[in-house]
Amino acid sequence: MKRIIFMLTCVSVVSLSGCGIQSLPKSKNAVEAAWAEVQNQFKRRADLIPNLVSTVKGYAAHEKETLQAVIEARAKATQTRVNVDQLTPQTMQKFQRAQGALGSALSRLMVVIERYPDLKANQNFRDLQVQLEGTENRISIARRRYIESIKTFNDGVTVPPMSWTNSLIYGYKKKPQFEPENADKIKEAPKVTF
Repeated sequence: MKRIIFMLTCVSVVSLSGCGIQSLPKSKNAVEAAWAEVQNQFKRRADLIPNLVSTVKGYAAHEKETLQAVIEARAKATQTRVNVDQLTPQTMQKFQRAQGALGSALSRLMVVIERYPDLKANQNFRDLQVQLEGTENRISIARRRYIESIKTFNDGVTVPPMSWTNSLIYGYKKKPQFEPENADKIKEAPKVTF
């Protein structure tokens, strides 16, 4: 009898290990690391903004409204922190909205900067602009890695047979993905005519 119980226990352990008992915690760790990198890159962008604003202030003192919008958007973006364990579609949307507002404010600032050729020629400004462009690329890469890690995690939660163990027994739930900005406004592809 003990031998049968031992054999059943061994078979259970082997079958559970085949159903993602180890892979999903590893996937969760990958999601956490990817999310930390996303937040790290957004923080890098936020840290560069005060230098950019102060550089532009010297050249475009009368553009206070635009500069103030950038400062306020940065403040909101840095206040909106989401712990990876609290990721829900709602918290992800709130985070994305704050970061999108900052990106939009930076875009408006870049339009203002186009009016100031002396500023564009300033070496400090050019260095900051290169760093911001590099940071935007890093944000894009970090988001892509996060999306990939979420896909792997969500596959473990939703794709049988691993999902039977992971979602039913261990209670793992799908994690939210990044949505494209203004996804609700994208109805059809833009028409290009010449």
